[in-house]
Amino acid sequence: MSDKKMALRSQSDTSLSKWREKEKIALELLQLVGELRFDRTVELLLFRRDIYDARPSEVLNTHKYSKNYTDHEVTVETTFAITKAIANIKNIAPSRIDLGTLAAQWLETQDLYSNIEEFVGDKLTDFSHAEQDGLDSKDIVLYGFGRIGRLLARRIVSMTAKGDQLRLKAIVLRPKLADRYEETVKRAALMEKDTVHGSFKGRVEVSDDGSEMIINGNRVQMIYAKQPSDIDYTEFGIKDGLVIDNTGVWRDKAGLSEHLRPGVSQVMLTAPGKDISNIVYGVNHEELDLMNEKVMSAASCTTNAIVPVIKVIDSNLGIEKGHIETIHAYTSDQNLLDNFHKKQRRGRGAATNMVLTSTGAAKAVSKVFPHLKGKLTGNAVRVPTPNVSLAIMNFTLKNPSDVASINAMVKEAALNGKLVEQIEYSTSTEFVSSHAVSSIATSVFDAPSTIVSEDGKSATLYAWYDNEYGYSCQVIRLAKHVAKVRRKVYY
Repeated sequence: MSDKKMALRSQSDTSLSKWREKEKIALELLQLVGELRFDRTVELLLFRRDIYDARPSEVLNTHKYSKNYTDHEVTVETTFAITKAIANIKNIAPSRIDLGTLAAQWLETQDLYSNIEEFVGDKLTDFSHAEQDGLDSKDIVLYGFGRIGRLLARRIVSMTAKGDQLRLKAIVLRPKLADRYEETVKRAALMEKDTVHGSFKGRVEVSDDGSEMIINGNRVQMIYAKQPSDIDYTEFGIKDGLVIDNTGVWRDKAGLSEHLRPGVSQVMLTAPGKDISNIVYGVNHEELDLMNEKVMSAASCTTNAIVPVIKVIDSNLGIEKGHIETIHAYTSDQNLLDNFHKKQRRGRGAATNMVLTSTGAAKAVSKVFPHLKGKLTGNAVRVPTPNVSLAIMNFTLKNPSDVASINAMVKEAALNGKLVEQIEYSTSTEFVSSHAVSSIATSVFDAPSTIVSEDGKSATLYAWYDNEYGYSCQVIRLAKHVAKVRRKVYY
C-alpha cells in the first residue's frame, strides 16, 4: 500500500474513532436527560429541539444549529458538562431548559466564572430555590381526532412524565362505524403511523371493548357522541377539564359554550374564533385575562406563524402597511379530485393544482395588533404539498432599514426574549419546505431570503411553518398557560 493510501486510511480511521467517542458522550447525555425527565421532572432541549427520544447521532447533528444563534461552535462535550451541572443542582424545580442557550451563553461569558458548575448555578439560581409547584395536572379532552387532534395527542402524551401538566383523558368523536372496537382500532392506526410526520415514538393499544385507547400507558377514554350536549364528562372521571375543539364546526362563543358540560370548565378552539379572544401565545396571551375566560381561540396556523415576526418588525421599525401572501399546503377540506365545493376554486383536485384562495390571516393580525387594522391585506395559494407552508410578508416601513439589521432583529428575538419558542432562525441557503416538517416553532425565518429596497422603506420577509405540528405545539403552550400548569422555562 502506498504512503498516500496509508495516510488516507489513517485519516478515515481517526475520523471514525472521534465520531464514535462523541456518540458515546451523546449517549451518556441522553441517559442523564432521561433521568432528569422522569426522576425530577426537568425537560432538556437543544436549540429548541426535543432530544429525549433522539438517537446519539441525531443529538450530534442538532449541535450544528448552534451557528444560527452564536458565533462559537457548541460541542457535545460542553452540553454534557452543562447537563451534569444541572443534575447536581439540589431541589431543582420542575422546568424546561434549553441546553443550547446555556451553552451559547457559557461560550460568551466563561471568562467570568471559575468553572461551568458556577456558571450553571448562577444562571439557574431561581430554579434551585423555586417552590416545587407545577406538578398539578389539567384534564384534557380532544373534541375531534383529525390532523390536528392526532398531533395534539402525540404531543401531550410525549410530554407526560409523571402524569403532570396536561393529562389527556378523553377523545370525543362522531361515530362513523356501528362497531366501536373496529372504529377505535382504525383511529389508533392513524395515530400510530402518519404519512407526513412518521411513526409515533411509542405504543398505542386498544382496550378489548374499544372504549379506551392506551397510549404509552395513558388510558384515554373514547367517547362517541353526536353533539356536545350528549356528554357528561364526570361519568368518565374528568374534573375541571379543558376541551380542545379541533373540529372547526363551532366558531362562535354560543356554539363553543355547548362544550361547557359537567366536568369541563374551559374550551379552546383550534381555528379563528368570531366573537371570542384570538390568542397567539408569546404575543398577546399576557394581555388577556385568560384565566377567567371560559371560551377562547388559539387563532389559525398562519396567524401564529406571522404574528411573532410582525411583532419584531413593528416594534423595531414600525409598519405603515403591508401584504401577506401564504403559499399553503393543501388541506383536508379540499377535494382530492375535481368535484363540487361551496368555496371558489377549492373544488379542483388539491394534489394536481395550485389554487388561489382567500385567507383571513391579515384580518386576524388586527385582532392581535389593533393599530394595524386596515393596513394589511392578504391572500393565499394552496399548493400540491401535504404539509408546511410559506408566508411571504411585504411591509412598507416607517423607519428605513437594511437586510443585515432586519435579520439581526429577528435573530435576537429567536434567541432571547418572549418569542424564542415561536421563531426559529435559519441561515441555510438550502432550506426547503420538507425541512420544517415537525418543527416545534411556529415559524422558521429564512434569513438568506430577506429583501429590502434601496431606500430601505420596503422589506420582504419569508417564514416557513409546519401548519400542522408547529401549530399544535403552539396550542399546547397556550393550553398550559390557561390551565396554570406551565413550568419555569429557560430559553
